[in-house]
Amino acid sequence: MSLPPLRMQHWLLFVVIAIAFFAWGGWLMRGPDKAEPLPGMAQWQQQILAPMADGKLSLAQLNALKAGELWLKPRLDGPQLVFRSELAAGGQRWKLEAVLVLNEREHTSLMAATGLKPTDPEQPLSAAMLSEMGQHSLVTLALRPEQPVSSEQVIASFGAPRLRLELDSGEGWVYPLQGLTAHVENEHLLLLHLVPRSTLEK
Repeated sequence: MSLPPLRMQHWLLFVVIAIAFFAWGGWLMRGPDKAEPLPGMAQWQQQILAPMADGKLSLAQLNALKAGELWLKPRLDGPQLVFRSELAAGGQRWKLEAVLVLNEREHTSLMAATGLKPTDPEQPLSAAMLSEMGQHSLVTLALRPEQPVSSEQVIASFGAPRLRLELDSGEGWVYPLQGLTAHVENEHLLLLHLVPRSTLEK
């Protein structure tokens, strides 16, 4: 026995509404999309982050990944020798800046060779100087994203931070075993700061 046309329409409408209701309920119960790890970070973990945490990353190793420039920054408390470059992965670009470890003799020699005073502006150095300083290790390294990076991507890449520090603006997420601190503000990453693991353990 077939249903009358009108009752058939009512029945079909009920089925459509029921399907739509359950689909909507399933969508509401679905958790938020999981954030993807930072593009390129798995590779950089092996090439940059892990050696830096072990205190074994050299200027030559860093320059081999992506050639950059060496800059001398005169300062009242002693000059800094800074390596600058850029990294890119997955459509995202990062500014990289690393500070070399120098002894007092090297400080004095560099200032004398360049003729700079502690109050002078920073100056680029030659490629020959970069090659000459290639075996020097690094005291700090910073990665600054040029495009927006969410704090969820930081957690997807490194896990939950061991410690959260309140800063003048935002928070510092500290990962001691990796020698890593992430500066996060308004749920976005501003900077990844890397030091040898032993520095954070002091």
